[in-house]
Amino acid sequence: MSEPEYMNYGYESEREVGMERLVTIAHGISRQFGRDCEVCIHDLAIKDLEHTIVFIINGHVTGRKAGDGASKVVLETLEALERGESITDHLGYRTHTSDGKILKSSTIFLKDEDGRYRYIMGINYDITSFVNAAGAIDVLTTVEDEGESDRDGEIPLNVNELLDSLINQSVKLIGKPPALMNKEEKIRAIRFLKNAGAFLITKSGDKVSNFYDISKFTLYSYIDQAGKR
Repeated sequence: MSEPEYMNYGYESEREVGMERLVTIAHGISRQFGRDCEVCIHDLAIKDLEHTIVFIINGHVTGRKAGDGASKVVLETLEALERGESITDHLGYRTHTSDGKILKSSTIFLKDEDGRYRYIMGINYDITSFVNAAGAIDVLTTVEDEGESDRDGEIPLNVNELLDSLINQSVKLIGKPPALMNKEEKIRAIRFLKNAGAFLITKSGDKVSNFYDISKFTLYSYIDQAGKR
C-alpha cells in the first residue's frame, strides 16, 4: 500500500478541524480493499483549482499525488453550487485512467461544521483484472457479441488534460467538428462546457474560443445565452 500524502495549506495536515476524521475513514477504506483502492480528498475551499487534493492514499492507481488539481466532478460540483443546485453523492460508477485502467468509483460530498459543502472524498478501485477475467469467461460462455458498456469518464492528471477532455466531449455531444457547427450547435457545446465547470479553469476561455474559432466577446455571449436556456 502506498504511503498517504498530504498537502499543507497553512494548517497541520490532517489535524485541521474535520480532516482528521476524513483521513481516518480514508485509511480504513484503503486497508479494507488494499493497494488497488485509491482514496483522495479534495478541499473545495482552495481557490487554486490546480491544487485541490489535500490527501491521497494509493495514488499510484490514477497517478495523482497530494497537491494535484481538480477532477471533472470537482468542477461540476463548484459550478452546481454556483447555480444554487442540490448535490447528491455518486456511488459505484465506472471511470478509467489515461493509461487504460478500469475503475469503479464513488464520489461523496461532505459538509463542514457550518453546513457548507467543503470536501469531496473520491474512491477509485482498480477493477481492471476483474474485468479482464470476466471478459475471458465471457468468451467461453457466450455465443453472441455483447457491446462493452460506455465508461463514464477519464480521471485526468491535471486541469489542462481535464479541459482537453471536456472540449472533446463537447464535440462528441454535437457530433460534428467545430468548422461544421452552426451558432445553435456551438451554444449547445458551450452550455455543456459551462455546466461541466470548464470555465472555472484559468485561461480556459482563450483555449475554448480558439478551438471553436470564435472571439472572446462571442464566447462570453454564448456563455450568457447558454445560462438563460
